[in-house]
Amino acid sequence: MWGTIMSQTFLDRTIDNLRLAWRELRDSSVVRSLGLDEGQSRQDRWRRQIADCLARRGGAVSARSRAAELGHDFLRLDDAGKRAFLHLLVNEFGVDRDHVSAIMADWNMADDLAEQALLEAELRTALVPPFRMILKEFNSLPQGVKFLVDLRADLLRWRKEAPGLAILERDLKELLASWFDIGFLELQRITWNSSAALLEKLIAYEAVHAIQSWDDLKRRLAPDRRCFAFFHPGMPDEPLIFVEVALVNGIAGNVDALIQGDQDAHEHQDDQAGAVADTAIFYSISNAQAGLAGISFGDFLIKRVVGELQRDLPDLKQFSTLSPIPALRGWMNKQLDAMAQKQETGLPKAIEAALRDCDDLMGPKPPAKHPDEVSERTRANIEYLAAWYLLNARRPETGSAFDPVAHFHLTNGARVERLNWNGNGKENGWLQSFGVMVNYLYDLSMIEKNHESYVGQGKIAASGAVKRLLR
Repeated sequence: MWGTIMSQTFLDRTIDNLRLAWRELRDSSVVRSLGLDEGQSRQDRWRRQIADCLARRGGAVSARSRAAELGHDFLRLDDAGKRAFLHLLVNEFGVDRDHVSAIMADWNMADDLAEQALLEAELRTALVPPFRMILKEFNSLPQGVKFLVDLRADLLRWRKEAPGLAILERDLKELLASWFDIGFLELQRITWNSSAALLEKLIAYEAVHAIQSWDDLKRRLAPDRRCFAFFHPGMPDEPLIFVEVALVNGIAGNVDALIQGDQDAHEHQDDQAGAVADTAIFYSISNAQAGLAGISFGDFLIKRVVGELQRDLPDLKQFSTLSPIPALRGWMNKQLDAMAQKQETGLPKAIEAALRDCDDLMGPKPPAKHPDEVSERTRANIEYLAAWYLLNARRPETGSAFDPVAHFHLTNGARVERLNWNGNGKENGWLQSFGVMVNYLYDLSMIEKNHESYVGQGKIAASGAVKRLLR
């Protein structure tokens, strides 16, 4: 709840800052001279504004002012108004298909390679929709990159109710993927001395283990902790993705104990705290920008952070995660539903039997609601199912690991190292995986081999301890 309130506060402030910055550009002499007709319908006004932006009369300054006017008016719309505007943009300022057909006809009649090459270049230009130029104009405005990232987040949110905007979402994703190439990103460490605005965003964006208070955040940024984030020059005050790390001795198995630690000890740590640790535990990785979904740089983050930690703390011997298993319970429910309907699951008989034994935990009034309340038999079944799920459950369309967190770490070359009963005793841990968490180990000597085996052959690296749970 606290994090939600903080999120709304700074998001509202971001929008206000955008409006202010763009209003100043909008109110320039260039835009005031346009002679706005207040009697125009809203859609006629939009058409004229878009056409003015595309015409680029008066040079770059005028173009930016017109884009600011358009963007400022867009920000004032509610969701329905924004969708109406974007539908007009896509439908009336898309590719000129008649022009494309004419070029293709000329290409078919061309009788030499040189002429065909010129027509192919012309065709490539013709296939770029004019609305892409509007997006690029926004990119040149103050905080324009953030505006476009948030616009794609809205488009993803509207997928079901506005399927006609899918072409705009895909086009915007392509632009953002080129702008957010890993070569443009900067890795920064976040500390308690970072700006209050940045720390506020850290609280709001934490997606794995909610930050409960400023004291909670201070513990996570103590000297025996590390937090690193990627930033982009176009969004210097906005983390794109960040990872929280605990410096400990040995592999950790309970996230509450890891996050809370020894509060009194945290209060008296100096800058050398963590220097005697032998293990770095990555316990939270959060994508901070919903509009960059599907544009992956998390794998680069892990590698860069490992490099930073090795440089600063050469005594570290192990790099591991303490990760949730977010899709386990959903997968179990799906299998139980199929079994109840007498559908073929393709699962081994022993797995189906273990699922049946856990069926009563799925109902609205389960006999247990916390890992400590289950029987030894139930615990053994859940651990058995969790191990099988991590090593064998696959997505039929890709053959990759069914669990998204597992897929992320396996792609990066980690191995499934250890299951932890009651690793997360909070309600969300129970609802995701009955409190079970997993360690993925990054063995630096095996990362490349594990990555190649998983990506190329679909083989999942696992420790002997995890494999023994399946016997």
